[in-house]
Amino acid sequence: MKIDFAIIGGSYAGLSAALQLARARRQVLVVDAGQRRNRFVDEADGHAHGFLTQDGRAPAAIAAEARRQLMRYPTVHWMDGLADEARVREDGRFEFRVDELGVDAGRLILATGVRDELPPVPGLAERWGRSVFHCPYCHGYEMDAGRIGIIASSALAQHHGIMLPDWGTPTLFLNGAYTPSDEELDALARRGTRVEPTPIERIDGIADVVLKDGRTLTMNGLFTQPRTSLSSPVAAQLGCAMEEGPMGPFIKVGPMQDTSIPNVFACGDAARAAGSVTLAVSDGVMAALGAHRSTMF
Repeated sequence: MKIDFAIIGGSYAGLSAALQLARARRQVLVVDAGQRRNRFVDEADGHAHGFLTQDGRAPAAIAAEARRQLMRYPTVHWMDGLADEARVREDGRFEFRVDELGVDAGRLILATGVRDELPPVPGLAERWGRSVFHCPYCHGYEMDAGRIGIIASSALAQHHGIMLPDWGTPTLFLNGAYTPSDEELDALARRGTRVEPTPIERIDGIADVVLKDGRTLTMNGLFTQPRTSLSSPVAAQLGCAMEEGPMGPFIKVGPMQDTSIPNVFACGDAARAAGSVTLAVSDGVMAALGAHRSTMF
């Protein structure tokens, strides 16, 4: 299959990029592996928050409506599957495979997203997207200004410990992940965050933290710091430069979401140190503009 623009990733960033290119009357292919990062929120009958006009709506419903609107444009093609075996040809075009089908594209936009690796606390992964989160701006309000548990997986938990008092009364469970300095403990105390050094046995109920000394502390919800990795091998296969963020590696991009490989652009969580639905949509617009303009200037 030969196409002007191929977008690898059909979640919010990829959909946003495709819409801009469709409206520029360009031939666009969207390849989607069906691994949207916030799909766990849907499984818990949860909602997305902080996205203008969509606050409180199910993430799957937002993505489905975006796809429905996108597919009204006759120049858009959709392919379900995992993109792999990507390479840059001598003529500057790109090739990759989706199952047994080969794709030949003039421009690539990588909107592949990331995977989250949670700390190995029994019961934590089962509650991911239900009562365990990582973004206070996305889910902090729903804590009802109540008790919030912070499960440390690294020193990044200090950041949560300083932020989350704006949304409730936090307890930082160190769980052996890091040891705060005296200055860090003072900063937590000034913000009203309690520090619990006793290791965690498991998570029960909705957000009950069972400690190894037998105590159970009931929380309204929990926050933690997942380690992230790119969901797709394509950026590495093409040789895109990476940056190391506090949560994991991401694709290095310029002001127009351009990568280190000419005519390859990246957007969404795969090209940010940390992200959200709103930022992914914005990045998708910029990546599409960059890719489109690269054909002219």
